[in-house]
Amino acid sequence: MQKQTVVITYGTFDLFHIGHLKILKRAKRLGDRLIVGISTDSFNLKKNKKTVIPYHDRAEIVRHLKFVDQVIPESCWEQKQKDIIQHNVDIFVMGHDWEGQFDTLSSLCKVQYLPRTKGISTTKIKAYLKKHKEPQTPSTQLATTY
Repeated sequence: MQKQTVVITYGTFDLFHIGHLKILKRAKRLGDRLIVGISTDSFNLKKNKKTVIPYHDRAEIVRHLKFVDQVIPESCWEQKQKDIIQHNVDIFVMGHDWEGQFDTLSSLCKVQYLPRTKGISTTKIKAYLKKHKEPQTPSTQLATTY
């Protein structure tokens, strides 16, 4: 029996959007099995990153994508090496904005950086929402307090 090619990637996946979908689909095409590490809320706080959607919900969204085989929590930077060994990973994938940041893992598996989807990012969505925030009227204030 031939060994399956295992691919792993990591991310926060807050405000899940088409860029997330595309990079995960491309990662899956590199192998037979895709493992996705999702940053926990506490790890995001250590990175000074505030999420809109809690970890449990973000993990649930990604877990239900038909091409994702397994979701694991990411709680620190250092766990990547352990995960690669534990899950017998062949290919480590990240977006090209991380280019060079994880090259040290190449002694354990192939490291590949994929292009991100142009024009979309969670940071851009959050900035847009902040800029175009609707002023609260008494009726929306009431709705948000319950």
